[in-house]
Amino acid sequence: MQNHTAPRHAVPGRGGRRTGLAALVGILLLIVAAGTGLGFTAADDDRAAPSAARDPLPFDLPATERLRASDRLVFAHYFTPYPLSLDNRPADEDYYARNYLTADGENGKHAAYGGLLRDRPLPVGPQQGDWRSAHYRQEVRTAVAAGIDGFSVDLLSLDGPHRERVQLLMSAAREVDPGFRIMLMPDMKALDADPATLARALAELGAAPNAHRLDDGRLVVSPFKAEEKTPGWWRQVLDTLRTRHDTGTAFVPVFLDLTSHAEAFAPLSHGFSTWGSRSHTTLGHYGEHAALAREHGKLWMQPVAVQDARPNQGVFDEAGNTATLRGSWNHAIEDGADWVQLTTWNDYSESTQFAPSLHNGHTYLDLSSYYLTRFKTGSWPRIVRDTVYLTHRIQPHDAPAAGRAGPMRLRPGSAPARDTVEVLTFLAGPGAVDVTVGDLHERYTVPEGVRAELLPLRPGRTTAEVTRGGTTTTEAVTRFAVTEKPEVQDLQYYGVTGGRPAGRP
Repeated sequence: MQNHTAPRHAVPGRGGRRTGLAALVGILLLIVAAGTGLGFTAADDDRAAPSAARDPLPFDLPATERLRASDRLVFAHYFTPYPLSLDNRPADEDYYARNYLTADGENGKHAAYGGLLRDRPLPVGPQQGDWRSAHYRQEVRTAVAAGIDGFSVDLLSLDGPHRERVQLLMSAAREVDPGFRIMLMPDMKALDADPATLARALAELGAAPNAHRLDDGRLVVSPFKAEEKTPGWWRQVLDTLRTRHDTGTAFVPVFLDLTSHAEAFAPLSHGFSTWGSRSHTTLGHYGEHAALAREHGKLWMQPVAVQDARPNQGVFDEAGNTATLRGSWNHAIEDGADWVQLTTWNDYSESTQFAPSLHNGHTYLDLSSYYLTRFKTGSWPRIVRDTVYLTHRIQPHDAPAAGRAGPMRLRPGSAPARDTVEVLTFLAGPGAVDVTVGDLHERYTVPEGVRAELLPLRPGRTTAEVTRGGTTTTEAVTRFAVTEKPEVQDLQYYGVTGGRPAGRP
């Protein structure tokens, strides 16, 4: 699917915004609280049906049964440190608010970089009873509603709280949808286990009926940074699973450097994958990796990412608004990937989340559903509802921060940093797009289909409205204003979709 830039012309000083858009701005100004934006609480039960009258997507998402009829699978990488809630308290006073989103959290542990996180899961209200399981069920429902086949769950520890969270997630997934798969992904940057111990843990978790297995019954084991251990070490793990635990396996290692390790790992692997790129200009190697997997006769699991900004490491990649998301999905489609891994569902410490979040709402998950449909069905879905998506940072990339955190640096090899607003339209027919970015006003026309338009970032809010025949068909307002004097650096792209009601992102 080609994404074209539409012709435009500036409309300096244009006023007279339509009353619908003005009302939407007013609503958003009321719901966004200063600093954290915790002016709302998401519904406790995040099923597929939105609270708005219209469907939030620009197309009709096929039924789950049709999507699952495809051999092509889509997993989202689940990171256990960041569930919907850590303490079941109101969002404005919960652990995220007190300790992760502030520089003073956890006794000042994160003061050097202005706080551990810049975003969080969509807030949920306190619940009675087994709230942890209720939250995992909600996350599974959200993923299923987006067309995702399962979670690839990061195994950070083989015991303790992270192991317990994996087990709760697997149990919750069975309750919600027995067909939702859990792929086991030992995190080899975090684990320090011998082959026998890891094999035992994989066998125990893999005994669950929704652990991801191939049609022939083999348990899929897909370690992150597999090259942390040698092929011989992994052979011991797989042999132990087979001989001691009667568990056949399909080994699908995820590499940070596939090219250097493909030859050595090929004899014991069913497939290959990589963790992938986060910059829109560094995606070309995906085709090379897919070809390398085919050369060795292996399945290829393509990573698909949104962005990457890590305050605690002081680095970020230039994602180019949604260019990395759209580009990596297009590679998965064009290069014939067998599986896709969304990296990640919820690693907020790296700003890579697809899951609905406070600052991005459902923007990236909704966009992904469009490309997922093409990936799984082989046909681009027909756009039947106009929808506009806005993405931008809330500060220039080089704006000095007033707080204690030092400046973040661009990761080597990334595209140059840029300060842009992207207006991404999905239109069922030609339309006029009216955009305000701070004090800049633009009006342009676009044909039907998917079109991306870039405008320079300006202080203030961004609004976009699509009209056809004098009638507004979709509109969006960014929930967080751009400032040139931020308290801390926050270099993730924020997103908003016109497909969701004003009160819920």
